[in-house]
Amino acid sequence: MLLTALLAAAAELGLGTLGATIGAGMAAIGAGIGIGKIGSSAMEAIARQPEATNNIRMNMIIIAALVEGAALFAIVVCFLTI
Repeated sequence: MLLTALLAAAAELGLGTLGATIGAGMAAIGAGIGIGKIGSSAMEAIARQPEATNNIRMNMIIIAALVEGAALFAIVVCFLTI
C-alpha cells in the first residue's frame, strides 16, 4: 500500500523531489528523537544532582540548538538538491 503510493508520487513528481521530501522528513524525525533524548537525559541528571540544575539546563539548551541547526541544515540541503 505504502509502496504503491510512493511509486505513484515518484511518477508524478520525479525521483529527486520524492527523495528530497523523504530526506527532509527523516531529518525532522531524527531531530525530534535527538531532542527527546537530550531532554530525558537532562531530567534524569537533574533528579540525581539537583544542585547542578543551572549547568545541566544551559548545556541542554546549547546541545538542543545544535541539533536543531543540524536538522535545519539537512532540510535546506534536501530541498536545494531538487
